[in-house]
Amino acid sequence: MVIFVGGVSCAAAATLVPPGNRSAEQPGVPGASTKRTTAGNTTFEAKYRKVYSLLKDDKSLRSKISQAAAAYGIDPLHIVGAIVGEHTYNVDAYDRLQTYYVKAIAYLSSSLTFRYEGEDVSDFVKRPQFSECTKISSSYELWSCRETVWNRSFRGKTVDGISFPNDRFSATFFQPFYAGQTFGLGQLNPLTALQMSDLVHDVSGLPKLDPSRPNQVYETIMDPDLTLPYVAAALKKSIDAYNKIAGFDISQNPGVTATLYNVGNPEDRARALRSENRKRKAQGLSPRLPEENYYGWLVNEKLPELKALF
Repeated sequence: MVIFVGGVSCAAAATLVPPGNRSAEQPGVPGASTKRTTAGNTTFEAKYRKVYSLLKDDKSLRSKISQAAAAYGIDPLHIVGAIVGEHTYNVDAYDRLQTYYVKAIAYLSSSLTFRYEGEDVSDFVKRPQFSECTKISSSYELWSCRETVWNRSFRGKTVDGISFPNDRFSATFFQPFYAGQTFGLGQLNPLTALQMSDLVHDVSGLPKLDPSRPNQVYETIMDPDLTLPYVAAALKKSIDAYNKIAGFDISQNPGVTATLYNVGNPEDRARALRSENRKRKAQGLSPRLPEENYYGWLVNEKLPELKALF
């Protein structure tokens, strides 16, 4: 199977992270995921088999995944890993791809807003605290900057008489139904979609997303034809970040990219790993490779049968 690194200039110093898990046993699964699965009277293995069956039985879906992967220069197994991880540990897969299209249409009829305490996020980011972000044009850098400002100036604080929760920017402004909410085949949250908007527009030609049009954002992440490029773009960003920042080529380890898809903030994590390995080098220790979490571990464990689908 060909492994793509399209668009990534792999520097000579980049260390290849080989396929497979670094941990012999699966890291612990968070209690919340276990609780949801138990409440649904099912098991993680049953949920995995369900999403595997969706992939196995739908040739059209596999084709769409392959096309999206090729457009962003990544192996399709990275996209498969993200889908498998999300539907094993976070939500149940639908039996048919058509159901995802139906759900997308249903969300279009809802009256959606991205706001907190009556303040729309488009107005919120005009506050003076966000002035350092105003000259940034890239959607990824712009929304990353805004997320940084949120964490520094608003999260868990009272500002101008308004008490802001000690929670993520995405959870506060971009989940109008309930906290911890993600959507669609790729289980994207709206903030991630907004970050990837420019890259997807440039590569796939899709319209740029506008936070003042929440229904447009939800349609994009609910519709499989629209969301797969965003999933691919997020994975591409992780591969690029670890190559350029941490000096690791993770393009051949879908478990690591699935882990980053699960936990988010790949650039911050790449910087943290680079800092750790500089200290290890100064101490005469070998560098620590990127590692999979429980979610990525499953992806690597199931890779042989997933790879056989493609």
